[in-house]
Amino acid sequence: MFCKGFNNEMYIKKQSEHITKRIHEFGGKLYLEFGGKLFDDYHASRVLPGFVPDAKIQMLRNIASDVEVVIVISADDIEKSKIRSDIGISYDADVLRLIDTFRDMDLYVGSVVISKYARQPAADAFKKRMEQLGVKVYLHYPIEGYPVAVSHVVSEDGLGKNDYIETKRPLVVVTAPGPGSGKMATCLSQLYHEYKRGVKAGYAKFETFPIWNLPLKHPVNLAYEAATADLDDVNMIDPFHLEAYGVTAVNYNRDVEVFPVLNAIFEDIEGVSPYKSPTDMGVNMTGYCIEDDETVRAAAKEEIVRRYFAALCDKKKGRDNGNSIQKIELIMRQAGITVNDREVVPIALQRSAETGGQPAVAIRLANGKIVTGKTSELLGAASAALLNAVKLAGGIDREQLLIKPEVIEPIQSLKVEFLGNKNPRLHTDELLIALTISATRDEVSKQASRSLHLLKGAEAHSTVILSQVDEDIYRKLGINLTCEPTYQTNRLFHK
Repeated sequence: MFCKGFNNEMYIKKQSEHITKRIHEFGGKLYLEFGGKLFDDYHASRVLPGFVPDAKIQMLRNIASDVEVVIVISADDIEKSKIRSDIGISYDADVLRLIDTFRDMDLYVGSVVISKYARQPAADAFKKRMEQLGVKVYLHYPIEGYPVAVSHVVSEDGLGKNDYIETKRPLVVVTAPGPGSGKMATCLSQLYHEYKRGVKAGYAKFETFPIWNLPLKHPVNLAYEAATADLDDVNMIDPFHLEAYGVTAVNYNRDVEVFPVLNAIFEDIEGVSPYKSPTDMGVNMTGYCIEDDETVRAAAKEEIVRRYFAALCDKKKGRDNGNSIQKIELIMRQAGITVNDREVVPIALQRSAETGGQPAVAIRLANGKIVTGKTSELLGAASAALLNAVKLAGGIDREQLLIKPEVIEPIQSLKVEFLGNKNPRLHTDELLIALTISATRDEVSKQASRSLHLLKGAEAHSTVILSQVDEDIYRKLGINLTCEPTYQTNRLFHK
């Protein structure tokens, strides 16, 4: 059964109250750098069962009348057409998606900042397009020696040459499509310009992970290291916080390393730094809302193994040089886990062995029950397992025929005879279409279709790397999928 370890309602209340308090501490104006994902934070929902993926947005909606959003995108990322790997769209396209999402949730988007601007043609085209859409765009420029050359950074030739962003509300949320976009530099630039204008303003940082008031080697913090293995982030004890307060707090290496420089910048801008440690800069209340530590630990350990398989597959696909794998292997040792602690892994491998090495998939539902699927003439293993999981979730006999041959055959004919596919087996998207068609004529099929939502939170493992279509369908259904780093065929090109 699904076990809840995190109190989402408490989190929204505590987090919004704490941010409001921080606004008042700075005299009514706060630039809040949002790290990680503002919404669709599925990592947090996986390692903190009970955390709602859009909890941070809901928290901001609690104080929506005080909130203004500024979205930062790097001109270099625009020029390189950088892609968000989790949703498969470019950073510049994601800016449009973010604006639409914020507006749909009644959050005010004031402007977009193009950072690291050096007259890149693609950045100029993006700026023109945004302005045609009625969005204000500001330009921030590369600063030589940023951030360590403090005297130059805090000068008219440094932060001073950036456009001043005209903001209207007390809380300015500074976010971006991804890391390295220039959020912190944007906040510092605004502090510089605000203080020149005699306006009191402050800066704070909102990072969900690592959770500062959990132990350094707590599985939740280890899971964050696994998730950022490709970035070389390392959790560590905040030495500045320990010295200032005698309290152990967890932060990550980049914030700890840059803190002395940030402190000096704050002193140059404001005359005195408001913070004694990088932990002081944060406003994260997540750790206070964990209600069942055992449940959270188990979920985090599962996530570490998932990240390990993702790294193995990335290497197989040529997206990783293997460094992430070595790091996550070390994290798994620290957490005291192996791949077999992910229950669906040995079951999928066993099912494949029973069928002579054919691809197999195992799915564990939220109630703990497990089904498998193997490759057949009609269905791929991912489709077969999905169909069996729907039957189990809906209380339908496994031998019950849900999709009639007369529904499947035209789809196979279309694939092979007209679309040029060599594989007639139904992928998961085609399976769901066939099931939906069958549901118009058959009550049991309709019952199965209505049970799809029960697959959310299920765990799945495949003995081969699945097609992108199958991966996407599993993700959209809320199934946490891992794959062995092996392709079904020895072909060089894989879709």
